[in-house]
Amino acid sequence: MTSSTRHVPNPIFCGIVPPHLLDKLARAGDPAIAAAARRTLVADAAHRTGRRLTTVVGAAAPTDRGAESKPRRTLYDAEHGTALPGRKVRSEGEEPGRDATVNRAYAGLGATFELLMTAYRHNSIDGAGLPLDATVHYGEGYGNAFWNGEQMVFGDGDGEIFLDFTVPVDVIGHELAHGFTQYSANLTYFGQPGALNESVSDVFGSLVKQYTLDQTADQADWLIGAGLLAPAVSGVALRSMKEPGSAYDDDVLGKDPQPATMDDYVRTGRDNGGVHINSGIPNHAFYVLATQLGGKAWERAGQIWYDTMTSGNLQVDAAFSDFAKETVAAAAARYGQGEEHEAVLKAWSQVGVLTS
Repeated sequence: MTSSTRHVPNPIFCGIVPPHLLDKLARAGDPAIAAAARRTLVADAAHRTGRRLTTVVGAAAPTDRGAESKPRRTLYDAEHGTALPGRKVRSEGEEPGRDATVNRAYAGLGATFELLMTAYRHNSIDGAGLPLDATVHYGEGYGNAFWNGEQMVFGDGDGEIFLDFTVPVDVIGHELAHGFTQYSANLTYFGQPGALNESVSDVFGSLVKQYTLDQTADQADWLIGAGLLAPAVSGVALRSMKEPGSAYDDDVLGKDPQPATMDDYVRTGRDNGGVHINSGIPNHAFYVLATQLGGKAWERAGQIWYDTMTSGNLQVDAAFSDFAKETVAAAAARYGQGEEHEAVLKAWSQVGVLTS
């Protein structure tokens, strides 16, 4: 089945902060923290409904990767309201203004575009030059960032648990990568395909950060959302690809629940079947692959993941083993039966996912 004939399910709202974290914060003893989390949950619920009504039906394979191969960014300010997109505050090519949040969002959109274009000749997230729109200062103390099927949205955080969501560039890359998935493999947002959807966003979010910092795989911290948690929180990030389950251990947030291998796979009906939890398994497989291969992770390891996502061979309901098999095939197709192919096999074996 090719991308152009693929059935496209209704897209689901995908925020960087998992709902299980917001649920926990909504029950916090601190009234300010609890109130901010409840407002975020209410807003997120509304956007989940909205995304079911505004799907990209029949998202086609990229047709013209060379046209207008420069970003087309537009930034809006919600001014702490919830109407989208808000007041336009910066367009492509305009000089930075005084609002650091706007400037960070503009730069992060550009960094994601540049990685996709430079490393993979993929023109914007759809491969055909899609304009990149983003809204900042969304809501009052809104504790999330999301891609709504059409644009990016960033909250300022509550200042107690979460800081400004434009601070970590990998958060920007993560959410834009949901758009990349929407226009390529369009993985269903439930269970294992949903966890793969989240993992692909973590992978490309991390690659955006590493590309921006010009880091090798062994230099990278492999954290998702480092710099997002407020100083009082006992944690370093939302997730760790290097050591899933170690990103935070806090009295208010609880402990990071992500597993690193199938031995600890979490079966749950919450969070769309644990999409933000079990994503730790394919996340760790990518980390293992990238560090085994060494060098810049967006080159060989990232190329294999990119080839897998854009091959047209993945079904929308792909399980971990289906995705793993396609990465093995992608590695062989591009690099032959050598080091890269062997490293992919070892990476999935290490996390307990079968490839045959």
